[in-house]
Amino acid sequence: MQTIFVQFKCRPGKAYAVADALVQDVEEISEVFSTSGHYDLIAKFYLADDRDLGHFVTERLQTLDGVSDTFTTVAFKAFGGV
Repeated sequence: MQTIFVQFKCRPGKAYAVADALVQDVEEISEVFSTSGHYDLIAKFYLADDRDLGHFVTERLQTLDGVSDTFTTVAFKAFGGV
């Protein structure tokens, strides 16, 4: 299983709609948070090992209505958890 974190810049007034779309339409999502700073949202996704990350981000996430930019971080190892 691959873990990625994606930060989203949203068009003005669209952050809640983008968060709703992520939760409702993207089955690979684990959680999504609103944030302050350069990006409006950050979301955690789990993808199958054979899944192409580039295609997932560019075709599935960047095309959501209201998304203006993304920043993707690939995670390698989790050190504990809830």
